[in-house]
Amino acid sequence: IARPIMSLPGYSPNKNLGKEKFHKSQHFDFSNGVRLAVGEEKPGIGGEPLPGQKIRPKYSMFPQGEGSDTPSWVAFDKQVLCFEAHFKEPVHESRVEQLRIRKCKIYFFLEDGTIQVVEPEKQNSGIPQDPGTLIRRHRIPLPPPHDEFHYEVQHFNINQEVVFYSRTFRITDCDLFTKKFLTKLGIRLNLPAPTPEDPYNSLRRQMEESMSPLRPYERSDTLRQFLDHDRRVLRFFCHWDDSETMFGDSRELVLHYFLADDTIEIREVTYPNSGRDAVPKFLHRRKLPKRAPPPTRQPGEITDRTVLNVFGPMGHGGRYILDNLKTGAVHEEFYKDCDLTIGAVINVWGRKVVVCDCDGFTKEYYRTKYGVEDFTPVTYKASPAPKPQKEPPPYNGFGSEEDSLCSCAGLLPKPPQKDFKKLMEKDRQGLESNILRFVGRMVSDNPIDSERKFIISFYLSDDTISIFEPPQRNSGMIGGKFLERGRIKKPGQELFKSQCSEYFKAEDLYVGARVCFNNQEFQLVDADEYVFSYMEQHAEEFPKGNIGTIISKLRSITEPKMKEIKQSFMMIDPENTGEIAYEPFRNLLMDMAGGGMSEHEIMTIGRHYCIQEQTEIDLGFLKALAQELLRKKHFESFPDMTNAFMHADEKRTGLLPVWESRTICKAFKLPLPDDLLKAILEKFENGKEEVEYNGFLSAINWRDSPVPTALPETPIKFDIGWNGEPTGPAVKKINYSILVEDVFGKHD
Repeated sequence: IARPIMSLPGYSPNKNLGKEKFHKSQHFDFSNGVRLAVGEEKPGIGGEPLPGQKIRPKYSMFPQGEGSDTPSWVAFDKQVLCFEAHFKEPVHESRVEQLRIRKCKIYFFLEDGTIQVVEPEKQNSGIPQDPGTLIRRHRIPLPPPHDEFHYEVQHFNINQEVVFYSRTFRITDCDLFTKKFLTKLGIRLNLPAPTPEDPYNSLRRQMEESMSPLRPYERSDTLRQFLDHDRRVLRFFCHWDDSETMFGDSRELVLHYFLADDTIEIREVTYPNSGRDAVPKFLHRRKLPKRAPPPTRQPGEITDRTVLNVFGPMGHGGRYILDNLKTGAVHEEFYKDCDLTIGAVINVWGRKVVVCDCDGFTKEYYRTKYGVEDFTPVTYKASPAPKPQKEPPPYNGFGSEEDSLCSCAGLLPKPPQKDFKKLMEKDRQGLESNILRFVGRMVSDNPIDSERKFIISFYLSDDTISIFEPPQRNSGMIGGKFLERGRIKKPGQELFKSQCSEYFKAEDLYVGARVCFNNQEFQLVDADEYVFSYMEQHAEEFPKGNIGTIISKLRSITEPKMKEIKQSFMMIDPENTGEIAYEPFRNLLMDMAGGGMSEHEIMTIGRHYCIQEQTEIDLGFLKALAQELLRKKHFESFPDMTNAFMHADEKRTGLLPVWESRTICKAFKLPLPDDLLKAILEKFENGKEEVEYNGFLSAINWRDSPVPTALPETPIKFDIGWNGEPTGPAVKKINYSILVEDVFGKHD
């Protein structure tokens, strides 16, 4: 038997003998994988409990099981157990009731173990129910003496009592999810228990039943119809023919049928200057009887209820029986929505009104409710006579025709409106002039005037024309402005007429056209490069520049003509090269067409089928252009590119295939266009599809081998000092074989 050793010096035992932990316990710990503050449960030195301290379990009584270590607030997020329960509340100082049975629901939140008790709201209960929560959501402790612990899942079961803050709740049932969850935990659920009936509610129900009459009065429930069809109105367009009466005429009416209470309102359509006063309503909103006007009834003849077999005195103390069959009741028929159909004639207090049409909502209503599909409107008025056209007076010669026409449109004359959109689109923008310039010669019997040359400019922005005569040496004529810029009328039009005159447009001017400007004829013999390019780009507006239209015209040539054209081509080209000069080609087409083709169309064919001469591109220009682009992009990775080329050249020959050189350039993201890079690489090829990369890198290196900046020699689109000389490349040779193939097809 171990006996305590006396506390003498040198004989007292050491309490720390055999201990290995002497750390001071911290204020935080883990519970179910969650960091929590320990608080009062903080143990002593080395984790040993203090005197009188109980260590709470960190986990529930159920095993953790197998699975992921997901925290509870993630694994059980938005998962709640729902129990149906009730409790008994004593009622003091009341003779009617001693206790109440109050039903409630208990919610257990699995994510944090909190509990909430909610009581469903009940009308006229006299109990504060704001907003029906008895116990707010929080963790509820167990009743004493275990109040240091809280309610967990294992504390809940059907047909079992739980105590929340000295109030006993009896659980009677739970939902399906709760049953499945508790079954998976291994809890055996009890059978559901019935909820006892509240005696006071039974007493109230008996009192209400005793007050209800055995023979209740008839109720005409119109609230349901009002709630279902409020603000829903059927609209019909009607006609009333009152032309038979004195000073009567046809009236147009709008009938509104209110679905909420089966009332009808009619309004009259009053047009301006009709001579009638605009009254608010033709018929005020009310129920419309079918047989109107109805006969006059005596007071009390029309009532809501019919009384039979009156016993005793009238009034207080008398007895009576209500007639449920309404034997002597007076019935009045009113118009319903089923009576209002297109073509129906309704009686509006003696006036025959025809329903002619309805709006879209009304059609959908009848289509849904009654299955009506035919909504053909009734024609009740003749089509209006066509308005007489206002014939403007003829032009009087003062001002322009448009200005004179605007003065006839109103009392306050306004200036004629210009096409501002066309002005903004076709005005000059940079090098795009939007001016068509032709070379014209004066048509005159005077040999001196016939040799004069003019520059005819057509401005696309406002369809104006100006004529300028360039000075010619030893011609005897002073050059300069020949015609001020303005719109020019086409010849052969009457001067004083009501319609506006026609003016020259862009499609009226083409090479070979003969135009008359202010009684002076001009022959258009040539145009600048911009005219041909503009007409070919806008071929849908200019038939003379549409190559498709011209080819279709050539295909209409007969078979003998086709053979003659082929023989002529073979005579001009005996070697059968497929190419001829432009002049004989032009003369041949002019002879074969017989005046059916203009000079502009022949020039369009020549431009389309001409043989383009390939010009050699200067290497210095390519180097200057490439270095300028690389300098703007701040590209300086030339040493790295040199190392990459040398690494790819294993034999150190200084040559690499073209495809590998392009791959290296793409790898370094060389900021050069593909066509420019291809042209520079072709300059350094050796004929075997290999590139001399040292020369290529030296050519594009703007740091070590800079070259002066060179601008490309591009033709100017618009020259303000153009004197009629050709600016674009001249058409010298025509590939007639492709033309013959496109026009006549392939032949052996």
